[in-house]
Amino acid sequence: MRIGLAVLTLAAIASGCAQDDSGRIPAAGGQQPLDAPPARALDSYASKLRGAHAVRVAAAQRWGLRTVPLTAPSAPARKPRIRTREGFEVDGHRRLNLPPVFTTVPTRDKVVFLTVDDGVEKDRAFLRMMSDLKVPYSAFLSGYLIKDDYRYFERMQGLGVALNNHTLRHRYMRGLPYRTQKREICGMQRLLERRYGKRPTLFRPPFGSYDRATLRAAKACGIEYVPLWNEEVFADHWEYREGDNRLRPGDIVLTHFRGRAQWQGTMPDMIRRFLNKVTAEGYAVGRLEDYL
Repeated sequence: MRIGLAVLTLAAIASGCAQDDSGRIPAAGGQQPLDAPPARALDSYASKLRGAHAVRVAAAQRWGLRTVPLTAPSAPARKPRIRTREGFEVDGHRRLNLPPVFTTVPTRDKVVFLTVDDGVEKDRAFLRMMSDLKVPYSAFLSGYLIKDDYRYFERMQGLGVALNNHTLRHRYMRGLPYRTQKREICGMQRLLERRYGKRPTLFRPPFGSYDRATLRAAKACGIEYVPLWNEEVFADHWEYREGDNRLRPGDIVLTHFRGRAQWQGTMPDMIRRFLNKVTAEGYAVGRLEDYL
């Protein structure tokens, strides 16, 4: 719809610029007449917009979506201030300046953020689908689950996906000694840097479980944010943290690298369920890192 309006607007501008008998556009205020190329440039731009929209329509049809996913707004020039969600604090959270733990990004943009955890399933169709549809997402990876196919996630990174920290061995962190937790988090930082050239600043504790030692260790390892989630989507259903079972602007949505061995469906099945719902409710999918 946004592309269609842009095309109509550009077409109106182009058609409203009347030409004289010489094929040139008279200028206002007695200035020298303007040549026709600006109108042709507008026509060309409008054609490109129509072409890009046609590609998105074809991709949506190819992957079995009910409608074309909405385009997210540009990344905010001024990033929202991220604070720990009430009830998710640990003792000394603010005093120690520990990373914020949150489930929703404060924004008025009607966007949600898709995050995918662990790395069990390496579904090539999922990569093709997300690339075709131009849908952003963030990956949170565990070392022992990605070691059998580092190149899969290298390809994912090449498509613009941020690869974030989900610990080395996906252990239940709460209650573990500080040193053990630090090995899990810092060890994954080193692995991601060695394999993919970058240490992330986002960390998600396995099972969403953490304590003060977890956040202290995360900070020591260079982590700045600990995003959890407000909804979880599967191949055959949704689950919600809030009792009203509805999406909110800025919500973080969790899913996993899973296939038929674990789910009643594939990762493309899950993405269809996810996109059909968020699009029908008027939400676009944003890139989480753009808001942090």
